[in-house]
Amino acid sequence: MSNQTQESYLKENLKRDLKNRHIQLIALGSAIGVGLFLGSATGIKFTGPSLILSYILVGLIVFVVLRALGEIAVVYPVSGSFSAWADHIMGPLAGYITGWTYWFMWTVTVMAEITAVGIYVTYWFPSVPQWIPALISVTLITLLNLIAVKVYGETEFWFSIIKIVTILFFIVVGAFIIFFGIGNHGIPTGFSNLYKYGGFFPNGLKGFLFSLIIVVYAYLGIEIVAVTAGEAQNPGTTLPSAIDKVIYRIILFYALPMIVILSIYPWFKIGTFGSPFVESFSKLGIAAAASIINFVVITAALSSTNGGLFATGRMLYSLSLQKNAPSAFSKLSNNKVPYIGIIFSSIVMLIGVILNYFIPKQVFTIITSVATTGALYVWLLILVMHMKFRKSLKESKLPKYHLPFYPILNILCIVFLVLVIIVMAFMPDGRIALYVAIPWFGILTAAYYIFGLDKKNKSNI
Repeated sequence: MSNQTQESYLKENLKRDLKNRHIQLIALGSAIGVGLFLGSATGIKFTGPSLILSYILVGLIVFVVLRALGEIAVVYPVSGSFSAWADHIMGPLAGYITGWTYWFMWTVTVMAEITAVGIYVTYWFPSVPQWIPALISVTLITLLNLIAVKVYGETEFWFSIIKIVTILFFIVVGAFIIFFGIGNHGIPTGFSNLYKYGGFFPNGLKGFLFSLIIVVYAYLGIEIVAVTAGEAQNPGTTLPSAIDKVIYRIILFYALPMIVILSIYPWFKIGTFGSPFVESFSKLGIAAAASIINFVVITAALSSTNGGLFATGRMLYSLSLQKNAPSAFSKLSNNKVPYIGIIFSSIVMLIGVILNYFIPKQVFTIITSVATTGALYVWLLILVMHMKFRKSLKESKLPKYHLPFYPILNILCIVFLVLVIIVMAFMPDGRIALYVAIPWFGILTAAYYIFGLDKKNKSNI
């Protein structure tokens, strides 16, 4: 089946303007978010040096999810990605719930990201209310997304470059301190801090399990590379290339920075003196260290907001084509941008600005927990959907790009993700997310039948 035939069932009219370099950097940049800069200190507090293992373990799970995702994306390269595939592989209800849940996840995530912008802008301008930078960031990113998909790609490309260069520089700075003692009075720190204070698991299994929630949020959004499928110039080549490199990037941009931080500082001191990224740069006499990291965190948050608006606009567009959302969301601008969906999403995201006005201190923690639950659902759905997709194929028709060790890897990852959900029930913030998830799925399912969406005629792939 040709790409044109595969795409025609949704009759997408989006512009394929995302080049290989855009896709590569989107895949890379989506793996480096605010969760790394803001969430790492909290994760270390829960679990100590074993947070390194948490990042590697969840990273491997995410890589399996992406490989399963990539297998279907190469065969069916559409912008609705897992929502459109769920609709045709698992049925209309699955596509409907998945699309709206992914939209909800990203909408809530952007609320957290603009909160981070508000928090970090006040470092430079303490008298500015937190909600003002949040409002400005939503407005600016919305305008950029409305111009053309190429603008989104270019913006994300440069946002990613900033994050990558910072992390690489941090690793180099850390290596100087660890091996040569530069910035530490000439005394190399070595790696003894990884095991000296209570061992590698100082807070036991409980602390390690709790840290998984934080790490899942850090990886949230990495699956957005599949949403680019409908606008990638050559999805059959660029998507597999971008996804296959994720495993190396997980080690380079998550595991290595954690090794550096936890080698330089005793784990129980991290979070008591400010950002470990800032402290490490300061050790080498970089006076503007705090401002540099502040700028990078704001960039990471804006990058996530950029990706969130891109993903939500495309998801609403796909849902509309599936007749699972109002037809207005399928309208495109002259530059083939689903502008109605983008504007609608940005308006809903303004709830984050309101929350920043009324509860600025609690909003980030609450929102990230809710977003994590959405990510867990989407990842579980991808793994289950992939299993059904693979069962529909004959062995001779196995795609050239496919997930190895099927279905063993699918089952292991599903068990792991279910375990994370169970762990969330034992955490106060995690329980808040579960309390939101139950009525969300209930209301969503009820609306599906109340509005008669179950009666619409659907064609299969």
